[in-house]
Amino acid sequence: KLLLSKWTSATVIEKEKHFIVSKVHWKEGSTTKLEKVTIEAILTKNTKQIPWETLKDRSLWLPGWL
Repeated sequence: KLLLSKWTSATVIEKEKHFIVSKVHWKEGSTTKLEKVTIEAILTKNTKQIPWETLKDRSLWLPGWL
């Protein structure tokens, strides 16, 4: 459900605002505990890893592309 989901940053990050979750990173040795996600900027394809919990913070991230 999280993989390939679309997100809008509440603030512009390095001139980017729209991102997609391109990879999920599980805690070592686990297939049920998510640790991080890789987000990819739509326009530039730049990627960065963030803790997946930050996507729950609506002051930082909004679901979908707005």
